[in-house]
Amino acid sequence: MALTLTIGSEPLAICRLPASPPLPSWIGNHGLRSATWTADELSVVCGAAQVPKDVIAEEGWRSLQVEGPLDFSLTGILLAIAAPLAAANISLFALSTFDTDYVLVKEADLNAAVSALKRAGHQIH
Repeated sequence: MALTLTIGSEPLAICRLPASPPLPSWIGNHGLRSATWTADELSVVCGAAQVPKDVIAEEGWRSLQVEGPLDFSLTGILLAIAAPLAAANISLFALSTFDTDYVLVKEADLNAAVSALKRAGHQIH
């Protein structure tokens, strides 16, 4: 399955916050933003520049957005991305929205990730 992916321009961070609401206002309201609550934590993906210094965060991520919208009946989308990245020893952080999927890779691995995905037949913009 050949996919078309677009590289996001914004450096991102993955943050770990306490599970108690509300969502912090510093995550901003533009670009890729994601919040996932569990009983144990709130994980936030946002622009790295917005993250306060006292927040536990893993910075230095870039996004690859799958061209969508994707139908919910499609299978193997993430596998088609994860398999070539795993073969190239590149870790990822996956997010999904109603319309599409995103894969985050470390900025230091971005060129290698693009090469691996192109070798797997994907188009990257």
